[in-house]
Amino acid sequence: MASSNKKNKRLIADSQSVSIRVAIAQMNSTVGDFSGNFEKMRSFLKQAKKNRADWVLFPEMAVTGYPPEDLLYKRKFITENKAVLTRLIPHTKGVAVVVGYVEQVGHKLYNSAAILADGKLRAHARKMCLPNYGVFDEKRYFSEGDRPLKIQYNGIGIGITLCEDIWDANGPGRTLSEEGEVDLIFNISSSPWHNGKVEARNAMLKQRARQYDANIVYANLVGGQDELVFDGNSRVLSRRGKPQTEGPSFEEKLICSDIEITPKPKSSKTSATDIRRIKNCKIAVPACYKNSEKPELIKELRQKLDTWEEIYKALVLGTRDYLAKNRFTQAVIGLSGGIDSALTAAIAVDALGAENVIGVMMPSPWSSDHSVNDSKQLAENLKIKVHCLAIKKAMQAYEKILQGLFKGTESGLAEENLQARIRGNLLMALSNKMGWLVLSTGNKSEISVGYCTLYGDMAGGFAPLKDVPKTWVYALSHWINRRDGQSTIPENILHKEPSAELKPGQFDSDSLPPYDVLDRGLALYVENDGGIESLIEAGLSPKDAENISRRVDQNEYKRRQGPPGIKITPRAFGKDRRLPLSNRFQG
Repeated sequence: MASSNKKNKRLIADSQSVSIRVAIAQMNSTVGDFSGNFEKMRSFLKQAKKNRADWVLFPEMAVTGYPPEDLLYKRKFITENKAVLTRLIPHTKGVAVVVGYVEQVGHKLYNSAAILADGKLRAHARKMCLPNYGVFDEKRYFSEGDRPLKIQYNGIGIGITLCEDIWDANGPGRTLSEEGEVDLIFNISSSPWHNGKVEARNAMLKQRARQYDANIVYANLVGGQDELVFDGNSRVLSRRGKPQTEGPSFEEKLICSDIEITPKPKSSKTSATDIRRIKNCKIAVPACYKNSEKPELIKELRQKLDTWEEIYKALVLGTRDYLAKNRFTQAVIGLSGGIDSALTAAIAVDALGAENVIGVMMPSPWSSDHSVNDSKQLAENLKIKVHCLAIKKAMQAYEKILQGLFKGTESGLAEENLQARIRGNLLMALSNKMGWLVLSTGNKSEISVGYCTLYGDMAGGFAPLKDVPKTWVYALSHWINRRDGQSTIPENILHKEPSAELKPGQFDSDSLPPYDVLDRGLALYVENDGGIESLIEAGLSPKDAENISRRVDQNEYKRRQGPPGIKITPRAFGKDRRLPLSNRFQG
């Protein structure tokens, strides 16, 4: 009879609701800035404690920044990363913390989540699903974890996962839900953004919450890191996948949420589909405050961003962080009177402030009056300083130097490209003298087919539009004007026919298919690995299909020498698309 009473009491206890307050530190780490990252984490912890949080979640590899790439081969990098974790432990008195860092065990490295609680290191969760596609190279550096971690906390089961672990439907989350019978899953992530990623990620998280019958707390990194932008969009979901709290896009913030959990009835059965064992850790943090003493939270649910606003915010954040993390404060842009330089300047102003953006007009004898006037109008609208450096004399000097070797040849591409290279030299001279970072203005459409000049308009330290197709450049420029309620991008720039103005009467359409056709072909050929046949099946003419594929293939060498730029599409040039330079394959 006594044993029956004990069993009944245990069942009643299991069914009681438990409330926990979770704080997500949506943090902008800088790779290798251990002191800066530590101070941010300490500040977030202090803020979380003021909000009476029970748990605080930091993103994947918050200690080191993500991705650290081959810095992981440096012994000092690993040592300093561990030292930061050790420094953080005393700051976890009265709270439980999940923080991403690099764990070293012998000669192996693990992408791990450290579980800190009440001033002690309690456990590690090692990432089990290592992504090795697209921009990810985790199998190059890390060993796979072999067992998922379950935390027993105040009568509820909490599973700890890292980024890709939750994307895999058969990953550790399934083991934790079926065998571990967890009530709540924490996922700390460094999930980079591209157009369409937020919708795909949110749909996946909703599906996992339902699949696992568990609440999910998702903590994502935010900020720019070289060519990647991390969007944040951290969130808390119910067991049915309904958002309970949503963090902002593209900004740092502490996001707090109260989660009411009724523990699942515990089964004596073990899942036949998963034979992997689970690491268990029991954590009891002394409650410093009763629920009645916790400040009331405002439920945060956010409107979905307009597509062009989302892309623009990514471009601004990526540009701002690239300059800041490389210790630049000002940028210089060559203003041609065209739409690419206009959009680049607008992005720079929103990223850095108008006082930190300098425009330079460099007219040649072939530059139209409206190009100069449009550049002046743009600079006035954006309230940036603008300088004019005419290049006619420099062109004549080059022609004089080369006249002996060029004698008897027709004027053509070499003379046209000299203009672009003179402009590139002038901008780089200003960069060297003034400390300004040169923002190059090329877009994905032109870079794809080599409609750009090496050491000319490709010169620069960063290329915000590197992965933005030309048709999107127009759409973003129109969006800016709608946002501002005025023609920030002058109407003449929006509606003139695109031209490099390197010779009289020159237009982009002389050398390229219409941009709507070109961008459709590039999406198929570059982003989807389609062949010439797939372009023709999509409605392109055989001539355009062959022209696009040939030019993309021929210009890999140019793209390799261009500056870094922000990944916007699902497949950008660079890590996403790795092809040999010496290559005779066609189609």
